[in-house]
Amino acid sequence: MSAENLSKENFTVGLVQMTSSDDIAQNIRCAEKLVRKAAAKGADFVLTPEMTTLLDFDSKLLMQKIETEDNDPSWRHFAALAQELEIWLLIGSIAIKEGNKAANRSFLFSPKGKKVVSYDKIHMFDVDLPGENKFRESKSYIAGDKAVVADLPWGKVGLTICYDVRFPYLYRMLSQAGATMLTVPAAFTKTTGEAHWHALLKARAIENGAYVFAPAQVGLHINGRKTYGHSLIIDPWGEILVDGRTEEGIIIAQIDMKKSQEARNRIASLTHDKNVVISS
Repeated sequence: MSAENLSKENFTVGLVQMTSSDDIAQNIRCAEKLVRKAAAKGADFVLTPEMTTLLDFDSKLLMQKIETEDNDPSWRHFAALAQELEIWLLIGSIAIKEGNKAANRSFLFSPKGKKVVSYDKIHMFDVDLPGENKFRESKSYIAGDKAVVADLPWGKVGLTICYDVRFPYLYRMLSQAGATMLTVPAAFTKTTGEAHWHALLKARAIENGAYVFAPAQVGLHINGRKTYGHSLIIDPWGEILVDGRTEEGIIIAQIDMKKSQEARNRIASLTHDKNVVISS
């Protein structure tokens, strides 16, 4: 990548909002259609939600459907799509077989179709929600243990997934490692989304003076799960630039990377962290 490309400050981001099912081929077709739509509208960087290719919580069926990364054809399909459209493409996550469980893995592809980095979701969604089924992500998925930052032409991006958003330390680490963009592909439940989605994402943007790109699953899925939608593009001052609301489709925004440094100059909290001892 040339020094000229690395100095760019403005670009167009596009977020895909979709309702994934338990049919991998159908999900790939839907995601591709929406990625193409975003690229046609001028998006330089397109992001899809968590569980883009498969939203299925039956452990046995999940393991029957997915492949190891070496054998999985879906990420290669998206790599070729990024190359064809000449865009940066983040696939929010693909379930990848790792032994007797799966990894919830994001993939970032360059406009040349290169897999630049991948990221495994660190925090597992193991919760009991009032009036809803229990969620035990750790029954089917293994947790990642590495934070990931990658270089884009417009700055550094920090990768996270869904439930990670509830752990501010991760975003602090990514931002202090140079990230001025934070990605949060998600499949938030309707209940938790209505309560916390907007607040959490705005907080991560404000705390770190970073753009937040959060493509989301939406609607009623074939397994009965309801996801919240409301894909969000948030600027470093915490302003929501676009909200995807509750329909499948795409959202687009123009990004000015100077705003990240401006926000960090106005409130330089990234440089003010202290190591403290709790006394009792």
